[in-house]
Amino acid sequence: MARPDDFAGRRPHLVPLLDEELEARFWELAEQIVQPLIELARTHTSPSIERSVLMRMGFDSRACAGIVSECEKRGLLSHGAGHVVLHCAGEWGVEVRAAGARLASGEGWETVEARWGESGRGAAPRAAAGQRGAGT
Repeated sequence: MARPDDFAGRRPHLVPLLDEELEARFWELAEQIVQPLIELARTHTSPSIERSVLMRMGFDSRACAGIVSECEKRGLLSHGAGHVVLHCAGEWGVEVRAAGARLASGEGWETVEARWGESGRGAAPRAAAGQRGAGT
C-alpha cells in the first residue's frame, strides 16, 4: 500500500524559513519526540539497569553486583549507582574505577551517607522502588 504524496500540502509553513530556521525547527521537533523517552529513562531504573550502567563504566560484574546491592540496601538505587560512584570519585579525588572498587569492597559508604543521608534520605525523598527520584 503506497502512501499518497501530500508533502506539497504540508509544506507551505516551511517555505519562508531560512536554512538555519529549518534546522532549529528540526531540533525542536526532535527534542519533543525524544523527551518522553528521556523522562522514562530518568525516572525508571532497576538493579539490572544499574549493573549495566556500571559495566559500561568499566566495572566487572562482581564489583557491579556489590555496588548495586549496597545501593539497594541503603535505598539509593533511585539516585543511580553510577551517580553514587561518580560522586565518591569526585569527593575522594580518585578515578571512577578506584572509587567503585572501594565501594564494592564495602569501604567509603560514609561519604555516600553524607551526601544522601542514611537510607537514601537527604537530597531528595526516596522514590518508589524501580523509579528514580527528582533529586537524582
